[in-house]
Amino acid sequence: MARRKRHEEHENHERWLVSYADFITLLFAFFVVMYSISSVNEGKYRVLSETLESVFSQPTRSEDPIQIGEVSRGQGERVASPGKPELPDFEIELPELPQERPPVSEQSIRTINDISQQLSSALADLITNEDVSIKQTEDWLEVEINSNFLFASGDARLAREAVPVIGQIADVLSPVANPLQVEGFTDDQPINTPRFPSNWELSAARAASVVNLLDRFGIEPGRMSAIGYGEFKPIADNETELGRQKNRRVVLVILGSSESRRTLEVFDQFNRSATEPENSSSPITDTLSSPLMVPADNGEASL
Repeated sequence: MARRKRHEEHENHERWLVSYADFITLLFAFFVVMYSISSVNEGKYRVLSETLESVFSQPTRSEDPIQIGEVSRGQGERVASPGKPELPDFEIELPELPQERPPVSEQSIRTINDISQQLSSALADLITNEDVSIKQTEDWLEVEINSNFLFASGDARLAREAVPVIGQIADVLSPVANPLQVEGFTDDQPINTPRFPSNWELSAARAASVVNLLDRFGIEPGRMSAIGYGEFKPIADNETELGRQKNRRVVLVILGSSESRRTLEVFDQFNRSATEPENSSSPITDTLSSPLMVPADNGEASL
């Protein structure tokens, strides 16, 4: 029996076309990417070109220094420089301070004397114990009370034993209409609490506590003010305990008239400085200050 002849399979010689097509595709993609990277942004190129052109087309800068003020041009002609504008001259007339203080009326002096005598009698025990001191001029009366007698350390609430003392002062001041200024002072020991971030707040709150209590005792609120000076008006050395104790104080200033005590002090200092040499060491600013004035509801005391 004859064998069937086996035909040989035809060999495909075109398989290389697949690899070639892949290569061409990758090459095309490569050139597309290269073209996109190398393409120029015409807008940015135009801006850069105009900028360079404007820079190189500017005239050469002068090395001469800039003239401030008036610059000479030619002979006798002067041109004002823009650096020095010409301003018109103004003459301001300040009011002249009188050389003499306003006279104090006899009635005002008598009232101050009467108040001083009554307070000295009512507070005799405290004056003896040096808890209270009274100073008098023809323009005003000062009643200085040690803060240790009125308040606990770092507090603005009046002590219970201080209430009747303020009541005695109110009894003397109620019949008269003199302006009343309550001033608070502290020593230089720093304080930093949520209620009193500094001695400004503490001194003002203590003055306001006294004003509140005087109001409850019947003193007209419109004639009173509360001022805090902090530690900036010492009367003794803060380096010692005794000095710091003296600096912690509350001062009640009973004015003889509506003229402020501070205004009169500035007046006196101004006149003294006008007669002293220029190198005098007592400037007028010594009598000026920036007290902290607060409403009279920062501190309260129970009757």
